[in-house]
Amino acid sequence: MAAAKQPIIVIKKKGGHAGHHGGAWKVAYADFVTAMMSLFIVLWLLNSTPQVKKAVAGYFNDPSGSGESTGTGTKGAGESLSVDKTNVENLKDEIQKAIMKQADLSKISKNVEMTITGEGLRIELIEGEGGTFFEKGSPKPSENGVKLIDTLAGQLDKLPNKVMLEGHTDSQPYSGDKGYSNWELSTDRANAARKLLQENGVGTGQISQVRGFADQRLRVKDKPLDPSNRRISLIVQWEPGSPEDKTQDAKQEAKHEAKEGEGSKKEAAQEKQTAEPAKPGDPHSTDAPPAKSNLMDRMKGMIPGKKK
Repeated sequence: MAAAKQPIIVIKKKGGHAGHHGGAWKVAYADFVTAMMSLFIVLWLLNSTPQVKKAVAGYFNDPSGSGESTGTGTKGAGESLSVDKTNVENLKDEIQKAIMKQADLSKISKNVEMTITGEGLRIELIEGEGGTFFEKGSPKPSENGVKLIDTLAGQLDKLPNKVMLEGHTDSQPYSGDKGYSNWELSTDRANAARKLLQENGVGTGQISQVRGFADQRLRVKDKPLDPSNRRISLIVQWEPGSPEDKTQDAKQEAKHEAKEGEGSKKEAAQEKQTAEPAKPGDPHSTDAPPAKSNLMDRMKGMIPGKKK
């Protein structure tokens, strides 16, 4: 009896998956993306302007304070905000707060006067009897002068506005070296303030002018020897093309056009009056009435037998 055929058995092996890894690769990928983003931010900051760097640093130090004042809030992405007549009070408040934070400067805060003028915000450092911001009779800044100008630089270097410096003295003749007068002293003090501003962050292109007036623009005119006449003035100039300037220019242009329109109407009326022939009996007429004698002479010439 033939042997029974054995059934053919086919065994198929299926590859198995490794154990569940829990998604650890996602965490690693997220770390990698974060590291790359941080790298690109650092590279961007390295090539950014000092104003942008200070704005970013101010935001992370105080998101609700410095970040807003440096333009990193909703008003702009790290761009400097110019000072105009609408927000100049904010700059005054910031400067006053910065001065009052320092105990040494808070004592002499009354010697710092800020006024709004046609040129811009004028910040005056007024000298006292014995010299407050500069050594008496010298262009060298005192310790308080250095600290105050450093504080002002911290507020002004974030602005795009130009800064102009002026030096003033009293009418007391300079008693130092011969050939050195109040003109040189006032100019040297303004220039010394300019150097301190630039050493503490204000750009060279931000300084527009450095001027010395000696005793030609006294603060107290009836007291030419008053110590308050000795002062340094920092003028934060208005930005050209601000909305206020454009509005003012538009008003002036409208007034000018209105005056021109009135003048053109008067000229047109005068031309019309001269072009129209004068009516008989018009008091403004300059034409003389026709002479009657000419008509009589012609009638006589028409009579027969008479010769003219």
